[in-house]
Amino acid sequence: MSSKQSVTVIGLGPMGQAMVHALLGKGHQVTVWNRTPSRADALVARGAVLAKSAEDALSANELVVLSLTDYDAMYAVLEPASHALAGRVLVNLSSDTPKKTRAGARWVSEHGGVHLTGGVNASPSGIGQPGSSTFYSGPRQVFDAHRSTLEVLTGTDYRGEDPGLAALLYQMGMVMFWTSTLSYWQVIALADANGLTATDVLPHATETMTGMPDFLSFYAERIDAGEHPGDVDRLAMGMASVEHVLHTNADAGVDTTLPAAVAALFRRGMDAGHAADSFSSLVELMKTAKA
Repeated sequence: MSSKQSVTVIGLGPMGQAMVHALLGKGHQVTVWNRTPSRADALVARGAVLAKSAEDALSANELVVLSLTDYDAMYAVLEPASHALAGRVLVNLSSDTPKKTRAGARWVSEHGGVHLTGGVNASPSGIGQPGSSTFYSGPRQVFDAHRSTLEVLTGTDYRGEDPGLAALLYQMGMVMFWTSTLSYWQVIALADANGLTATDVLPHATETMTGMPDFLSFYAERIDAGEHPGDVDRLAMGMASVEHVLHTNADAGVDTTLPAAVAALFRRGMDAGHAADSFSSLVELMKTAKA
């Protein structure tokens, strides 16, 4: 019999399936459950056990990994079986807001379970591979007790007791991922309108992104100090630049939703009197929702 910890995985989308394959590959016994049972066929063929119900899946093991769309999906799956949460460690790798995550952690606790939040910084293909990582937050003692098993999936980056913190850090990463990737799609659309391909502009796009870390580091220190001097850049100059970007896209006949939104934010900064300040001063506007 294997000395490795037995695990339950609920949710067999691409991420959940990748996690089960990684656990099986390292000799763990895995019980699985999914609302569409056929998604477990290949996993069962490899040795996983398909539970007949979510209740049976919870009852099978102390450590339960959830890989669902969000916390609403968690309630839909687990509320009918909530009595089986007692004594279980629920590692919820589903994405959602920090507020909903904290509420979900309380709900699990009220039913006798312990909740660990996870924010996976990897695609399904990165599960079980070196270099991938997951933010975790929740009870430290519980995390430490199961760390070796969780590290089969990805590296672990524990960030504290607050169950919402891992969710917050994950969503921060998503802010940057989705927004920066959309900017790349904008570049490709503009390139296409001018007879260029994505492959043509890839080297320039890569060079631009490669230069970002030094840029971010430079401004972080100033922003933390509350300083936005116009000694290196000025918002007024940035306003001219983003207008050029907007007009270039408009002249090419491509969608301008994204560059127009950027230009609108710069205009707010100008209207707030920051023309002579660094464009980092826009951070101060963004700290409060627009009335």
